[in-house]
Amino acid sequence: MAENTMTIDQSEASGRVAAGLRRTPGAHLAAEMAEVGERSQGDVTLRELSFPVQLGLRARPGSASATALEGVLGAPLPTGHGRVTGDQDGMHVLWLSPDEFLAVDLSREQVPGEGRDLEDALEGLPGQVVDLSANRTVLDLSGPRVRDVLDKGCHADLHPRAFEVGTAIVTQLGLVPVILHRYADSGYRVYPRASFADYLVRWLLDAAEEFCHEEIP
Repeated sequence: MAENTMTIDQSEASGRVAAGLRRTPGAHLAAEMAEVGERSQGDVTLRELSFPVQLGLRARPGSASATALEGVLGAPLPTGHGRVTGDQDGMHVLWLSPDEFLAVDLSREQVPGEGRDLEDALEGLPGQVVDLSANRTVLDLSGPRVRDVLDKGCHADLHPRAFEVGTAIVTQLGLVPVILHRYADSGYRVYPRASFADYLVRWLLDAAEEFCHEEIP
């Protein structure tokens, strides 16, 4: 028993050390992202969120599996395209397809073993829970000119009548497939694959450049 306890303690300690060494996919561009907010005087702010929890879920809404997952999440699974349920600044769930969802928790950073409570809830039931926290990074954009920046390369209609607050869709930004979530009037979160983070951050920096200069009359 003591040996097992020691092994667990050593594993947790190793996990903490590894967590302290990890870097987000766009960390090398953090200074440039912060500079955009300063140079545009807040018209466009851009930052990368630090390792938010992202869990891929598969279950049919209304089924026993969905009920089990909802009991742990504390929010219902969305039932239609673009829907988002839960706390958009904490734990919330994005609709990806009729039986596929992405649960995101912005209130804390991902740790090893994420989703075990949801896996336990599905014991004996059809469905799936996968920790996808390392699959995508999350870029947060805010400010009165952010929609103008996104409109330069987004394949979706971002007008408020078509893309209201609390909507999330799978689309494309520039050349990159992304999930785009409008969480506030002038606030958007962009989810690119981690391998596309460098390209997309540089694309956004370039698209925001015009708002970093005074307009010439």
